[in-house]
Amino acid sequence: MRFKDYYETLGVARGASQEDVKRAYRRLARKYHPDVSKEGDAESRFKEIGEAYEVLKDPEKRAAYDRFGKDWKHGQEFRPPPGWERQFDFGGGPSGASGFSDFFETLFGQGRGPGGFHGARGPARTGGGDQSAKIEIPLEDAYHGAARTITLHDGRALNVKIPRGIAEGQRIRLGGQGAARRGGGPAGDLYLTVTYAAHPLFRAEGRDVHLTLPVAPWEAALGATVAVPTLGGKVGLKIPRGSRAGRTLRLKGRGLPGRPNGDQYVALEIVVPPADTPEAESLYRTMAESMRFDPRADFPA
Repeated sequence: MRFKDYYETLGVARGASQEDVKRAYRRLARKYHPDVSKEGDAESRFKEIGEAYEVLKDPEKRAAYDRFGKDWKHGQEFRPPPGWERQFDFGGGPSGASGFSDFFETLFGQGRGPGGFHGARGPARTGGGDQSAKIEIPLEDAYHGAARTITLHDGRALNVKIPRGIAEGQRIRLGGQGAARRGGGPAGDLYLTVTYAAHPLFRAEGRDVHLTLPVAPWEAALGATVAVPTLGGKVGLKIPRGSRAGRTLRLKGRGLPGRPNGDQYVALEIVVPPADTPEAESLYRTMAESMRFDPRADFPA
């Protein structure tokens, strides 16, 4: 089995901050997301990026990985110490399926790949026989609803129904799945508090969903209708003529389900093509000479 350098996968230094790690993940995941990327190896790269982020976003996993990997280089053959995975409480992945590599499984136990279901963390006692835990779900599950199987740290496998439109911070109650009550009697309940997993394209605020959309300069200048990803599939979005970078457009009702549904807000990001060929450079020079455009015309003299 070969060692994987997760820092190298995300293109960050070992001392990178958590915000730097998140920023690198979002940039790469957007580039290689199979729904939008035209790269031939997009699917495999997307999985590698998701696996690296799963470790480096979690302070406990990252600390364990740093301790284990300080003397290893990417691609080297390695054998972890006996009982390594039992030194840390990394259980909680779903039973039955894994999207992570053998390297990840050996170090951290079962999980599921990018955009998958991440199980419950805890549980913690809330009083009497009731317990609470956190459960991280992809935005797609909050949009469509889902039925999942999770494995708790104590080894119990539970079937969980994710209601369509569930909001971050809401709780799912699993009756009778908590701890035994003091003095006997039926077991308490288990309450799962929902959090959203980081998504390579979308960011949720309440029931609204936000997306940054790259557009070409001519699409912004002349206007265009382009296909935009939403949690419910791609839709056509009309970009008004003369749009500027940062302009935000609304797709009504395309956010998370609710009463009413949330909206999707699309912020335009103008991407400038490189002058990497003689033809492209000539075109830019022609534009510079004929358009006489001064982007700093409003600056004070």
